[in-house]
Amino acid sequence: MADHSNTGTSNPGTSTTSGTSNPRVSTSGTSGAGASAPGTSTSGTSGAGASAPGTSSAGPSAQGAPSEDTPKGVLSRRRLLGTAGATGLVLGAAGAAVGYAAAPSADKAVPLASVGMDTVMFHGKHQPGITTGLQARGHLVAFDLTAGAGRREAAALLRRWSATAERLMAGEAAAHDDTDVALDAGPSSLTVTFGFGHSFFARTGLEKQRPAALDPLPAFSSDHLDKGRSDGDLWVQIGANDALVAFHALRALQKDAGGAARVRWQMNGFNRSPGATASPMTARNLMGQIDGTRNPKPSEPDFDRRIFVPASGDPAWMANGSYAVVRRIRMLLDDWEKLSTSAQENVIGRKKSTGAPLSGGTEKTAMDLDKTDADGDLVVPINAHARITRPDQNGGAAMLRRPFSFHDGIDADGVPDAGLLFICWQADPLRGFVPVQRKLDRGDALSDFIRHESSGLFAVPGGAARGEYVGQRLLEG
Repeated sequence: MADHSNTGTSNPGTSTTSGTSNPRVSTSGTSGAGASAPGTSTSGTSGAGASAPGTSSAGPSAQGAPSEDTPKGVLSRRRLLGTAGATGLVLGAAGAAVGYAAAPSADKAVPLASVGMDTVMFHGKHQPGITTGLQARGHLVAFDLTAGAGRREAAALLRRWSATAERLMAGEAAAHDDTDVALDAGPSSLTVTFGFGHSFFARTGLEKQRPAALDPLPAFSSDHLDKGRSDGDLWVQIGANDALVAFHALRALQKDAGGAARVRWQMNGFNRSPGATASPMTARNLMGQIDGTRNPKPSEPDFDRRIFVPASGDPAWMANGSYAVVRRIRMLLDDWEKLSTSAQENVIGRKKSTGAPLSGGTEKTAMDLDKTDADGDLVVPINAHARITRPDQNGGAAMLRRPFSFHDGIDADGVPDAGLLFICWQADPLRGFVPVQRKLDRGDALSDFIRHESSGLFAVPGGAARGEYVGQRLLEG
């Protein structure tokens, strides 16, 4: 769990358009400085009671009077989506305050009723769900192609999946045999992201198109990997700010797989719900630590170079794509919680209450790695997690972390099966995840309290243009 994690970045690769195929939802505007938060929606004017950046508000005139069976101030799905289509409601993609929507003054929470209106565009330079802000619910699922399924079947599957993802992300029902699970909800910032595993290329006869960056990850000393919950031919990441919307997408995509692919493994995760905090803040993990302070930000000049494959990259079908490392990291919470707060802070290298470095300042203050106390000891211990994971301590290695927490019950010994569904993005895992994890292997204080239980590496191609499906340049190139 590297210290430079993300809980809120704007999305430079997500754009919005007006006049979508969904007559109930219209989108407009572009992302960028001063734009509405990517993955969310804004409308009207700023000021008291205005919509927060990263949320949507059509204003009193657009909402109309509530029906008798609709609580005051809450929109039904029909009125919510119908209003959006009628008024040209501005819908953007995820915002700088992830898992939270803040007013322009950045000090007021937004009513939860607005969460359902938030939408992210499916088509774009990059796939959604990479720089989109963290969502409250997530599902990770890997598929293996079935016996006899090859390149043609895989292409048909990605075509179906892309069409379904586009519809669901726009707040529409699935084209065929919809389950109605999300009938009463808006898009809720739904994103669907697709990737290819190492084994996919042999299964489809595309070995010559397999990127060198997709070579299997090396073994690490902290690994206790379950092969049945690792790897896979195809990988799908689903995120949304509503649990039923996320499940609806999971079920629709599983049904779309038909006879072409079967589920290899599936994992469920969560983050803080939008509006749960009084002001924007970095999220906390299940250890109670603020987790995400030093994540790369799209505003940094080298962000794209670190996170995305360049347009001129090799292979050409990976242009504007990224590589996702996925690890199920179990937290040994019973052991962790026996430590005093000061001992926990020494393990991480940051104050638990504020996320500030032990060397002083606030959460955003640069860590002084050379500062010592009155006894001459380093204030930030030599094996502190935050020290080891710093890019400047790893030859500039950086990755964009976008995780979900998980809790899968209590085992027979009464120990919680809980931790982090670690997902990190980079242009090349051999320059991002691998060097950092190798250094963590050599002496991270946190390693005594976590266990890596599953692992996967997936090539995630660039976003699909309108009229295309994800992976088309690979499968039809």
